[in-house]
Amino acid sequence: MDKTWLYISILASVISIGVAVYLFFWVKRQDPGTEKAQEVASWIREGAQTYLKRLYLALTIVALILGFVIAIVFSFDLAEIASGQAAIQPLDGIRMAVAFIGGALCSAVAGYMGMSIAVEANVRTATAANESISKAFKVSFYAGSVMGLAMVGLAVLGMTLIYLITGSADIILGFSFGASTLALLAKAGGGIYTKTADIAADLVGKVEVGIPEDDPRNPAVVADNVGDNVGDVAGMGADIFDSYVASTVAVMLLASASATMDAKYVMLPLILCTLGIVASLIGIQFVRVGKDGKPGPALNFGTVFTTVIFAGMVVLLVLLSDINIGVLWATLTGLVAGIVIGFTSDYFTSEDRKPVYETARVSDSGAAINIITGFSYGLMSIVPSVIGIAAATLLSYNLAESSGLPGIYGIGVSAVGMLAISGMIVSADAYGPIVDNARGIAEMSGMDSQVIATTDTLDAAGNTAKAITKGFSISAAALTVLALFAAYIEVVTASGVEISLSLKEPIVVAGVFLGAMTPPLFSALTMLSVTHNAFDMIEEIRRQFRERPGILAGTEKPDYATCVDLAAQGALSSLVLPAFLAVGLPLLVGFILGPNALGGFLGGSIFTGVIFALLMANAGGLWDNAKKFIESGQFGGPGSEAHKASVVGDTVGDPFKDTAGPSLNTLITVMSLVSSLFAPLIAAFHLF
Repeated sequence: MDKTWLYISILASVISIGVAVYLFFWVKRQDPGTEKAQEVASWIREGAQTYLKRLYLALTIVALILGFVIAIVFSFDLAEIASGQAAIQPLDGIRMAVAFIGGALCSAVAGYMGMSIAVEANVRTATAANESISKAFKVSFYAGSVMGLAMVGLAVLGMTLIYLITGSADIILGFSFGASTLALLAKAGGGIYTKTADIAADLVGKVEVGIPEDDPRNPAVVADNVGDNVGDVAGMGADIFDSYVASTVAVMLLASASATMDAKYVMLPLILCTLGIVASLIGIQFVRVGKDGKPGPALNFGTVFTTVIFAGMVVLLVLLSDINIGVLWATLTGLVAGIVIGFTSDYFTSEDRKPVYETARVSDSGAAINIITGFSYGLMSIVPSVIGIAAATLLSYNLAESSGLPGIYGIGVSAVGMLAISGMIVSADAYGPIVDNARGIAEMSGMDSQVIATTDTLDAAGNTAKAITKGFSISAAALTVLALFAAYIEVVTASGVEISLSLKEPIVVAGVFLGAMTPPLFSALTMLSVTHNAFDMIEEIRRQFRERPGILAGTEKPDYATCVDLAAQGALSSLVLPAFLAVGLPLLVGFILGPNALGGFLGGSIFTGVIFALLMANAGGLWDNAKKFIESGQFGGPGSEAHKASVVGDTVGDPFKDTAGPSLNTLITVMSLVSSLFAPLIAAFHLF
């Protein structure tokens, strides 16, 4: 297997980006609707662009500082230093720093491109809903596809070019670290922003004064809709970009570190990603809402159909080349596990399944019962997902071993198999916030009730699609960090330090406890940021209602800009401690307690990180759809006691599913990448 596949990967990624650009302009050509609808959409667009410019300016400064540090650190040959010699290789440091900045830049471009089309598609989806649900679905899904195809195209293009130019998987590790660092801050910041506004808008608007969701009289309603774009589109896109790149680079590192594996196995994850791009491009064309007008089955069919196409191409790849059959088994294991875990999320979050129905039914007894029921089902949802992750780990390991490949390589390939069809998965995910915004624009611009009902149907499917995507990304992150964990051990061992991760060693146990502590602490910090910022915004909404009674009377326009600014400032100021936990804490553990403690730290963070992420993503989605189920007229409908209780439950679930939960898989990935990247330095430090 020569470099031909690398050129094929570049071609496929360029085509993917090209199709994304085509769909971008196709969506923009659709009818933007009435003057009032366009005015509302402009408020959302301007707010989203303003926040992202401020966020990316801050992240640019962070990326440049970290890039400078990386350039200095990796200009030294640490193996030579450890043996008592001084060897300076400035070119190596520059290449690693450029790769790091390139990863951050590609992640930012993918997120910004997705957000840009989302704020154009929301009003066009609402307008298309006047015509039919199938037309509205097509506009919103194609807009989501812009994000999905741009993301995988930029990721594969960046990784392939780096490998083609340098021939080093280690340099791609820098690219992955850049993507992950930006993803963590973009997702956490976007999640804090969106849930600050969402909670404040719901608690004052729905619960205190009894006005509908997305009512234009609510001062926080524009900030709420802005948050859907900066959190659920740009932030989630960066998050999946991170998992996609990290899983690929983990497998490349394992193959390059092995003395028994050919170079083709280093390129193999790039080839699998290329096949995934082709499968996604085909699968997207077959996603259509049928005569029953149900978008949920259409999205599910697209995911399954794309999976089948990808699996068929992998079978042909293995049968027609000299690639070990273990690669096929590991890939199929990841695909099947991803589907099972994804549809487990569907069961626990879909409005036509028992958990959502039961949570809605008991809401008449009050918010406490709603919360307890939803939380309990969220805990239950962990079980099948964890069993799926465990089964995928064991099967991929043993099937690879029995075929003559290293077992840990099989685990990494399984993660790549899960995420290879990310083009399709992210398309379905980005669809969700677009239709959510469409519903808001329909309400705020005074469209008729039939349009609002249509967008509600689209929105409910979007919540479930987001839950499925989170299931995929969390599960893939679990397998990815296991592969990165093995890569960390390889790097430390190669640096001359013997590593032992026995639980008989107190230093390892201490590391496990510190690692297990980190995801809950990270969750607490991000959710407290949401509550603190939401408190400030609630006071601002109350102030406007109190001082300007014409707002509720409908004779005076609220001050939307102040709420948008409050959410933006609060989100950006809340990122310092979460960033330190992700980047600084692993380094502190490694330098102070040593490589063995850091190995235990990574293990502990994986276990609690996956558990908390699954719980929060599924419980949050369940509470949200239970509220929407009641709002559709069930169990008393809007304004009933059940509805008020469900709004409280949904408010609890908001930071679960959109702030802390989806950020945790990025957290554990970033910590693993930091540890692997700086492992030679940590090992050299403890050799002196």
